[in-house]
Amino acid sequence: MLYVMYKLTSACDLLYYQSYNVMNDLRLVLHFVVYRQSFCFLFQSHLMSSSQSNTQPTSQKRNIYALEEHPFAQYVRILGKGKTGSRSLSYDEAYQAFRMILNGEALDLQIGAFLMLLRVKEESVDELTGFVQATKDSLNLPKLSCEVDLDWSSYAGKRKHYPWFLLAALTLAQHGYKIVMHGVAGHTVNRLYTKDAVQALGFQSCESLEQVDAHLQAQNFAFIPLDLLSPKLTEMIQFRHMLGLRSPVHTLSRLINPFDAKATLQAIFHPAYRASHQQAAFQLGYKNSAVIKGEGGEFERNPDAKTLICGIKDGECFELELPKINPDRSQAEKAFDLNVYKAVWLGDATHDYGEQAIIETLAIALLTMKIESTYTIAQEKAKTLWQTRFAPTS
Repeated sequence: MLYVMYKLTSACDLLYYQSYNVMNDLRLVLHFVVYRQSFCFLFQSHLMSSSQSNTQPTSQKRNIYALEEHPFAQYVRILGKGKTGSRSLSYDEAYQAFRMILNGEALDLQIGAFLMLLRVKEESVDELTGFVQATKDSLNLPKLSCEVDLDWSSYAGKRKHYPWFLLAALTLAQHGYKIVMHGVAGHTVNRLYTKDAVQALGFQSCESLEQVDAHLQAQNFAFIPLDLLSPKLTEMIQFRHMLGLRSPVHTLSRLINPFDAKATLQAIFHPAYRASHQQAAFQLGYKNSAVIKGEGGEFERNPDAKTLICGIKDGECFELELPKINPDRSQAEKAFDLNVYKAVWLGDATHDYGEQAIIETLAIALLTMKIESTYTIAQEKAKTLWQTRFAPTS
């Protein structure tokens, strides 16, 4: 129909010019001008009608919040009301807001706005604590038959160096300590994530929460993918692909400590988050904890740099700065070969940087778990544990 109307209009144009040139009759010219305008009007009317019919279903969608504010809107408004009107959430507000998110009571649009407003201003300690506590209260976990000695979070993935921290954790497990590690599967390209490294070493990752206890009994180590603990947190971490930025979910997930381990380890990538993690852990009641700027964002000491530990010991906050070990920066891996990585674990190969990172990371863990009282003694203990990982000493 549109094509026919277009052709008729073009024909009118041609007839108009022929009439003007041949007959030079003003009345005939006016007649064809009116005739052409009529067709143009019909043509435009048809286009508008078609457009309205195509969008009609969308315009008729019922918006139940057109006249009444969504309950979650108050929390977005608090964060986004401008330079002078906005503020941080209180602990109670943060707790309630995040409970709504976890319960599916907030729209994706609201969650995206909420997370990005937090990202721009950086979450406060009260906000972080409220989010973590709401998450902990939402978990439905089986009871374990043993206490967990150490909670180790792993959410960054490695890009430059192998995940040597995993070998430190497994060394502790080889010596009888119960280690729970939780993290995400690959959500960023060109990174090696812990779940893949665990499997490459021949250890099992949990496929259900019911397997946590069995893995702790069998191998003293349980790696729990975040989607088992909280599918909603995993979903929000994946928002990064749509929003283009990491969100506070990456931060709060590190602090969950789902099975209330006696000690916790968290790594940050940006130094500004060290203190907030430490203070949040303190407010959550964690008695023994350590936060460091880890290599690649994982809890792994980088021997090429100074390391500041923001820790908690017996409920008291402290700081301890460790000097760098290597004068020059070590060369990053050109590519990851998990066979090489496994060979180091099995003792079939050596890796100077890797074994430095393992022993130094082990030492921080031993200090945090109060197995040793000073870092110097913890370093010596770490060397012994690494060297005897397949022949544990009592």
